[in-house]
Parts: sequence; C-alpha cells; structure tokens
Amino acid sequence: MTTSTSSTQASHASVKAGTPEDAFSHRLGAVADAVEAFLADRLGPEVQPGEIARPPRLMEAMRHAVLGGGKRLRPFLAVETARMLGGPDAGALAAGSAIELVHCYSLVHDDLPAMDNDDLRRGKPTVHRAYDEATAILVGDALQTLAFEILADSRWQTDAGVRSDLVLGLARASGLGGMVGGQLLDLGAEGRFGPIAVDVDDTLKLQAMKTGAILAFSVEAGAIVGGASPDERAALLRYGLALGQAFQIADDILDREASPEAMGKATGKDKEAGKATLVDRLGLDGARAECDRLVGVCEEAVSRWGTKAEILREAARFTVARKA
Repeated sequence: MTTSTSSTQASHASVKAGTPEDAFSHRLGAVADAVEAFLADRLGPEVQPGEIARPPRLMEAMRHAVLGGGKRLRPFLAVETARMLGGPDAGALAAGSAIELVHCYSLVHDDLPAMDNDDLRRGKPTVHRAYDEATAILVGDALQTLAFEILADSRWQTDAGVRSDLVLGLARASGLGGMVGGQLLDLGAEGRFGPIAVDVDDTLKLQAMKTGAILAFSVEAGAIVGGASPDERAALLRYGLALGQAFQIADDILDREASPEAMGKATGKDKEAGKATLVDRLGLDGARAECDRLVGVCEEAVSRWGTKAEILREAARFTVARKA
C-alpha cells in the first residue's frame, strides 16, 4: 500500500502548470497506475489472514478481469473528490479501488451469455470466453466480496463511521435499488420478460440505477473519506448523479458511432438488442445537447470550490467528449 499511496502523492506534486486538460490527463493516468498497483497487491497468490486458500484458477481469472485495462474513472472520481476536500490519499485510493472491483464484477456478469453475451472486453476475451461460464460467475462473486472486505478493513479507513458509510453506500448503489435492479430493468426493456413500452422517464430511471448509481457513489465515497459536510455531500451528489447520466448517454452515442477497435468490445449491440437508450428517444443531436446540459449541472454543483474543483469539471467534460 505504501507504494501505491506514495506514487499517488508524488503524481499530485509533479503536476506542471499547463492547460486544465493536461492536468486532468496527468491525474487520470496517475490514479489509474495507483489503482492498478493496489489491486495487483490484493489479487496476489499469497493467502491472507482469515483465508484458507486462494485457488490458482480463480485468482488468475480475477486478474484477467481486473488488471491491465480500463480508464479507472470511478476510483479517479473518489480520489479526486477526497483530494479536493483535503482527505487522505490512502483511504480514497482504497475506497475507489473497492468500487472498481464492483464495476469489474458487473462487467464479468454482464458479458455472460445469459446477459449481454459478449466475447470481448477491453480488447481481450471476456472471462467466460477465456475460462468458462462457471469460473466467470465465481470471479464476479469473488470480486464483489473482496470489494466489501477492502471497505471494511481498518488498514485503509481508521474511522469506523467512515467504514460503515462506505459499506452502506456501496451496497445501496450496487444492489437491488441500484446497479443490479437497473440491470433487470434493462433486460425488461429489451422485452426479455414480455412486451413493454419504455418512455423517456423509464429510460432515465433504469440508466440512473444501472450506471449512474455507482458513478454517483464514487463521488460520494470521496466526499465521505474527505469529511464533507452534509451540505457539501448534497452538492457532490448532484454532481455525481448528473455525471452518471451524462456518462451513460455518451456511452450510448459511442455504441452507435465508435468502432469496435476503439471501444475494445462489440458496438451496435444495444440497438440490435432493442435496449432502451436516450439516443433512441431524443436522437443523436438531442442526446448530445442533453450531455452538454448535464455538464453544466456538474459545473454548477462544484462551483463553491472554485479552482480546487477544476479536475472534477474536466472529468465531466471528458465524460461526454471521450472516444472510447
């Protein structure tokens, strides 16, 4: 952990004067490197206290699912929100890494034949293709439980109240009223369980649950670690909710326009599967306009922090401008 924390702190200290985009890109890369190191440590072969064994096939497949790819936007939001508030790097990095494990678990399960049936993720075979379906299911289970183990570990969060808030928040964001519930609504919107009419409000709700809840909690986790006041947490939650919605709309636009090579996975499958998206409801131009509006909501939500919030503003702009 010392290596990961010190590398993050060093990256903060080494940011040179330049454009906001330069600072953002530097920090995004630095946090991604720190998260990679933290997760690689957690996914090593050594048996940890309280464990009986670490099955080699399971550990190999977990590393396949987690390491060597991804922008690490969710942990980045946690780390940068805590940094803006003066919170500890070590606690924010651990919390963000736990959220990333939940995100990775969701991708492993989403890729399964019973769900989205994808063969590629981040430019490499999905876990059930590289191994098998049973192993992929167990990988998702193990990543989810490891996430909560990290959040509950006093090595990373010394304050019991902070640990409790993080565990409760991630459980709610990722569970039946958040990501998992949103995934079921998404399957229903495809017509999996019978004919259904899905309007704009229905689409917004399922996307806020499936994608937005975890992104919003990433910001809230940084606020918890950073000791934000209730009023500050409310402002940051507004930022996180708007960012989550913008991220999903941008993702839907990319699914229509980006190449599989750029995305590292198949594209065009959402339309093919009849998934509910705002691109269908608003059209491409309307969806882009909504993204721009949501960036404005994000910028207003963090205005009280002035220049300290510039990285979070850039994160919102990056979310809608990204090409992959």
